[in-house]
Amino acid sequence: MAQWCQLQMLDSKYLEQVDQLYDDSFPMDIRQYLSRWIESIDWDTVALQDSLATVRFHELLVQLDDQHSRFALENNFLLQHNIRKIKRNLQDRFQEDPIHMAMIISKNLKDEQRILASAKSVEQDREGTVSAMVIEKQKLDNKVKEMKERVQVADQNVKSLEDLQDDYDFKFNTLKNRENEMNSMTQKELEKEKLMIGRMCFELKAKRQDVVFQLTELLDVTQTLLSELISEELPEWKQRQQIACIGGPPNACMDQLQNWFTTVAEILQQVRQHLKKLQELEQKFTYDNDPITQKKVFLETRALELLKNLLSNSLVVERQPCMPTHPQRPLVLKTGVQFTVKLRFLVKLQEFNYQLKVKALFDKDVTEKKGFRKFNILGTNTKVMNMEESNGSLAAEFRHLQLKEQKVAGNRTNEGPLIVTEELHSLSFESELQLNQSGLDIKLEAISLPVVVISNVCQLPSGWASILWYNMLTTDSKNLKFFLSPPPAKWSQLSEVLSWQFSSVTKRGLNQEQLNMLADKLLGAKAKRNPEGLIPWTKFCKQQSANEKIFPFWLWIEGILDLIKRHLLSYWNDGSIMGFISKEREKALLSDKCPGTFLLRFSESSREGAITFTWIELDVHEKPIFHSVEPYTKKELSAVSLPDIIRTYKMMAADNIPENPLRFLYPDIPKDKAFGKYYPKPTETVELMDVDSTEKREYLKTELISVSEVHPSTMQDNMMPMSLEDYRALEMSLGSRDIDVATTNLLGLEEFDLEMTADFQDQN
Repeated sequence: MAQWCQLQMLDSKYLEQVDQLYDDSFPMDIRQYLSRWIESIDWDTVALQDSLATVRFHELLVQLDDQHSRFALENNFLLQHNIRKIKRNLQDRFQEDPIHMAMIISKNLKDEQRILASAKSVEQDREGTVSAMVIEKQKLDNKVKEMKERVQVADQNVKSLEDLQDDYDFKFNTLKNRENEMNSMTQKELEKEKLMIGRMCFELKAKRQDVVFQLTELLDVTQTLLSELISEELPEWKQRQQIACIGGPPNACMDQLQNWFTTVAEILQQVRQHLKKLQELEQKFTYDNDPITQKKVFLETRALELLKNLLSNSLVVERQPCMPTHPQRPLVLKTGVQFTVKLRFLVKLQEFNYQLKVKALFDKDVTEKKGFRKFNILGTNTKVMNMEESNGSLAAEFRHLQLKEQKVAGNRTNEGPLIVTEELHSLSFESELQLNQSGLDIKLEAISLPVVVISNVCQLPSGWASILWYNMLTTDSKNLKFFLSPPPAKWSQLSEVLSWQFSSVTKRGLNQEQLNMLADKLLGAKAKRNPEGLIPWTKFCKQQSANEKIFPFWLWIEGILDLIKRHLLSYWNDGSIMGFISKEREKALLSDKCPGTFLLRFSESSREGAITFTWIELDVHEKPIFHSVEPYTKKELSAVSLPDIIRTYKMMAADNIPENPLRFLYPDIPKDKAFGKYYPKPTETVELMDVDSTEKREYLKTELISVSEVHPSTMQDNMMPMSLEDYRALEMSLGSRDIDVATTNLLGLEEFDLEMTADFQDQN
C-alpha cells in the first residue's frame, strides 16, 4: 500500500503530526494530488544533484498542469484556482533552488515513515498497557471538558438570576404602585403580596450567593488547570521539541496544547462577561452584605490576572531557527545565509487575528562579553501574526532572516574563552497585546533554543555537536554560558542521541551490537558499557592530540553519516551494513562461518568516513584466515557503487586465475541475493554512426573492478596453488633464502584498480 494511503488510515493524533510537516512552502495539496509520483522518486539522490533536481522540479510542474486539466474536465473552478496558485508559489520559491525543494520532500517522506513506524509500534503496545502519557493527557482532556460544562452551568445560572431579578423588580414596583393607589387592595391582600415578595427577595439573595460562589469556584479550578498547562504541559512540549530538534521522535501535541490554551482563554472571557452582567444586576438592585458588591473587584482582578498569565505564556517558537539548506541541522546558522523560524500564538481567537506584530531580536538580554562575537539581523525582522489557511492556527513565519557579524577594531583571535562553535546565542521575539475591554497591555516574549553561529560550512559538524550536547543535557533555554564548563554525559543519554542521528536521516538507528562497539570506544573496555559511565565533552568533540590521525569521536561519526547519506543509504536501510564492530568482535563472528562469508564495517582510521569488508578463508590446515581490504572512501564510491565492488571484487596471485572470494553476507546470505537488486541492469548496445561513413562501429564494454594481490600460499586449494614439481624447480634455481624473502614481500593485501575489457557480444 502506498505510504500516503497508509498515513490517511492513522488516528487523528498521528494525522496532526503529518499536518505539521506541510505548510505554505510545500502545501499538503501537492502531496495529496501527486502522491504516487512523489513516492516513485528517490529524492535523497535528487537532493544531491543540481541538474537532476532541476529536471524533477519541471516534472512536478508538468504533473500539476495535468492535475489542473483533470479539474478543468470536472468544471471544478476552485481547485483549478488553487492549483494555479500553488504552481506560481513553487516557481517563485524553488525555480532558482530546486535542490531545496528536493530536500524538503526527502525530509517529509522520512518523517512520514517515522510517524508510520511510531503508529505501528503504539498499535502493538496497545495490546498491553496504555502509556502513562496518554492517560495523563486524557485526564487533562477530561478536566478541560469538565470546565466547559461548569461554564455552561454558570451561564444558565446567571441567566436564571437575571430572570429572577427582573421578576422581582416587576412585582416589587407593581406592589409599590398599588400601595399608592387608594382602595386598590385590602390589607390582607397587601400582606400576602409583601410576604411573597419577601420570599422572592430571600430567593434572589440566595441565588446571588450561589452564582458568586460558583464563579469563585470556577476560577479556582481554572487556576489549577492553568498552572498545570503552564508549569507542566508547556515545558514538556518544549522538551519534546528539543528532542525532536536533535533527531528524536517528531514533536506532537501542539494542536492539542493550542486547543487547551484556547479553551481556557474562552472560559476566562466568559467568566469576565458573567462578572460584567453581575455588575449590571448590582446597579439595579443591591443590599447590605451583597456578595456581588463584596466580591466583584476580587473576582474581576483574579480573572484578568489569570487571563494575562495565560496570554503572556502563549507565544511559542513552533519551528526553531533553521537554514533551509540544512533542514536536519536546526539551530546552526551561517552568516550571510538565510534561515527560517516560525512562531505560534496558542490562544486561537479571531479577535487576535492581525493584532499581534512580532519583532525578532538577536542576543537581546546578553551582556557584553569580551571576545564574543556580535551580530546584526538582516532582512524583514517584523511580522504580523494571522490565521493560517492550512490549519487555522495564529502564526507568523520569518523566512528571509540572516545574520551579519559586527566588525570590531583589532583582531579578536584567541580573545574569547570559547571557540566559535561553542559560543551560544539567542534569538528572541517580542510583541504586545492590548485587551480593549480592560485597557490592559500585555507584553509577549518567546525565546528560541540557543543557536550556534558559524562563518564557514566546515564548522557545521562541530556546531551541530554543540547543539546535540546542549539539548541532551539541559532544558534551560537561557544558559548561554553552558560551554564555559560543560557537564559530562551519561552513556545512557548519549547512546540514544547517537542512534537518533542515524534514524533521523535514514530508516535505521543503531542496534545494541553497534552501540556496544561505540561504548567501548568512548568508555574503554574496563567500563563494561556502564549506562552511568560519563563521557566528557572534550572526548566527544575535541581534538586531544596534535597527531592528525587521532581525531574527535564526533567528527568520525559525522563522516560516516555523510558517507551513508551520499553512497550507502539503501544498503544501510536494509541492514546489509553491520557498520560499527570492533576487529576482535568481527573475527569472533566470522570464525565459525563458511569460507567466503564477509561483513561490512566502517573504518576506524578514516576521519572522512570509509567502509571496508572482511571475510574468512581457511588455510591448508583448515585454520581461519581473515582478510580486510583497504577501506573505500567517498572518492572510490563515487566511481563505483558498493554492490558493484562486491560483485566484481577479485583476489589474484601469480599464475592463478583471479577469483571473487566473497560468497555470503554475514551470517549466511548469498551475496547476489543480498545485493542483486542493486546490480546495474544490462543496457542495450549503443551504435554510433560516423557522419562520413555508413560503417557501423561497436565499442568494447569496460568495467572498473577492484583486485587485491596476495601470495598464493594464502589462497584456497581451489584457487590453483603452485604444483610441488614447480616449487622444487624454483627452489633449485633461486635457493630457499631468496624464496623466503619473496614470500615475506608478497604477504598481505595490496589493493589496486584494474580496468578489464571484454568483447560485449562475447559477454552476452
